[in-house]
Amino acid sequence: MRGLGAIIGIIVLLIILWDAFEVIILPRRVTRRLRLSRLFYLSTWTVWGWLARRVKSAKRRERYLSFYGPLSLLFLIVVWATGMMLAFALVQWAAGPPNMSFLESMYLSGTTFITLGMGVPHTRTARAVLVLEAGTGFGFLALVISYLPVLYQSFAKRETSILLLDARAGSPPSAAEVLARLARVGNIEILNSFLIEWEAWSAELLESHLSFPVLSFFRSQHDNQSWLAALTCILDTCAVLMAEIKGCNPYRAQLTFAMARHAAVDLSLIFRVPAESPREDRLPAEKRKQLRERLREAGLELHDEDAVAAKLAELRGMYEPFVYALGQRFLLTVPVIVAEGVLIDNWQRSPGRRVAGIESLPNTRAADDHFGGV
Repeated sequence: MRGLGAIIGIIVLLIILWDAFEVIILPRRVTRRLRLSRLFYLSTWTVWGWLARRVKSAKRRERYLSFYGPLSLLFLIVVWATGMMLAFALVQWAAGPPNMSFLESMYLSGTTFITLGMGVPHTRTARAVLVLEAGTGFGFLALVISYLPVLYQSFAKRETSILLLDARAGSPPSAAEVLARLARVGNIEILNSFLIEWEAWSAELLESHLSFPVLSFFRSQHDNQSWLAALTCILDTCAVLMAEIKGCNPYRAQLTFAMARHAAVDLSLIFRVPAESPREDRLPAEKRKQLRERLREAGLELHDEDAVAAKLAELRGMYEPFVYALGQRFLLTVPVIVAEGVLIDNWQRSPGRRVAGIESLPNTRAADDHFGGV
């Protein structure tokens, strides 16, 4: 019986150590379906998301969802540590003296794993297991301490760009706002710099979220912002640029579009989210008319409407099913292409009122001058 317990303990220990290695150290995606961390996130997120859908207030629901990412990470670390202590207890129970109970082995394993060392076993084999567990516990603690700063640095870098998008794309972001605000500058280099910056951001998003999938559950600082909204906004912007606007070299937009779509598709694959077409058209005829009117008002020259309608629909079909499916998976809102009404950006808001003196960034020449036109 004790021999079987030792075998089970060794198997459990190896499973946990390998899972921790894949999650914390391995800098690439893991495609294997049967993994401890994957089962953990599937089960806990299913319950958490089910409860979130029953919260009627959108603000309270978003606040509730924002706790899941950090809490899930802490609970996963606890699951790993508890599993390793239990595994070592089984081995210690088999290697210890016959009169040692499993509860005593569990106590010995727990105090050894957290480096207190409250007991000394009587056999040489048990002492070797004790030393091995003490080293494993110390190494696991060091690994966790080094992992958390890297994770939060990646999160902070992602969120910095999302916050910078606020004054350029509105809150929530939309492609019509991006193009209209940038068009007022009248300098194509500003647009190229914008696309270069967001091509790099899309690549960093893909790399960081493949290496640390838990980042996908970390919510943004504002309820009307998210990594998925920013990614979708950039894809929409590139699609409109390539299909609708004259006098613009589409190559720069193609590069950014390719990288952003790559991120959307690969994230869908790693989270095993099947592509799903949006239930409602994000750009019906009326909205497309509003988009073209808005772009013309901003001074942009457009292609003939009938000639580009099919191309724009084709480009949107290359990414919308993936971003919509990711939105369903993570309970994130996919932004519109053309915003309704007059936007109030997050930077214009203060408790209970708007900032006085600047009604709207894209419609105010003084604001354009103050912010360098971007």
